[in-house]
Amino acid sequence: MKQIITHLTHYRYTAPVTYSIQTLRLTPRDDEHQRVLRWHIEAPGALDKQVDAYGNITHTLTLNQPHTDIELRVVGQVLVAPLQRGLLGSEDSRLPVHAYCVQTPLTQADDTVMAFAREALPGGLRTSDDILALATAVSDRVAYEPGTTDVTTAANQVLAMGHGVCQDHAHLFLACVRGLGVPARYVSGYLYTTAEHAASHAWADVWLPDVGWTSVDITNRQFASDCHCRLAVARDYDSASPVRGVRSGGGQESMEVSVQVQTSAQQ
Repeated sequence: MKQIITHLTHYRYTAPVTYSIQTLRLTPRDDEHQRVLRWHIEAPGALDKQVDAYGNITHTLTLNQPHTDIELRVVGQVLVAPLQRGLLGSEDSRLPVHAYCVQTPLTQADDTVMAFAREALPGGLRTSDDILALATAVSDRVAYEPGTTDVTTAANQVLAMGHGVCQDHAHLFLACVRGLGVPARYVSGYLYTTAEHAASHAWADVWLPDVGWTSVDITNRQFASDCHCRLAVARDYDSASPVRGVRSGGGQESMEVSVQVQTSAQQ
């Protein structure tokens, strides 16, 4: 599937910002099943390109002059091939697989999370069917409800509240998988769908011996495939978020995000 993607992020501040630095993970990964045809990031300053420890393409934007807003506009086309039951091919893997067994503050598996995981998978997690069963259990337990959580909401809080968004589904899923001793990672990206709210999306990859990485969309209870365009992978949202930064000054901040994903047939 050829995806045509437009992503606009606009920050506004109530007072001038004297200095800001942002890390942008806004360029899709070039993996075996995914190829970037064209891609452009428009920003109010020079972008310093790097590849991080996870193999993600990143850009650093540094602004030293006073400013009251930042607009980031991304446009491009990506060709994404279908995946067989979510199975990924080769990729730029810079960390050992077991680095993704490490729990984080957002994906900590406490007693309540482990009880949920063992109830969903009493035999443990060994097959791709188990991956899909756990994704379904998480989605059934946590109702999709935008605006009820934020980027600091941890997996055990998501489980207790029983509602959240795709990022919360991914964090709870990762907490369960890692709690069962299986490597898993967070994926940020785009989803081609008729549901407007889901164009910017998050899901997860699970590592199985003799199989490799299997990608699963927890929110939609399905394996990831050619509707999913991958931006970044990491241990959780904090290190895979599309835009993350710090600033001096600025007063109160507001942010507007608009994402549109279309297919070439729609053009």
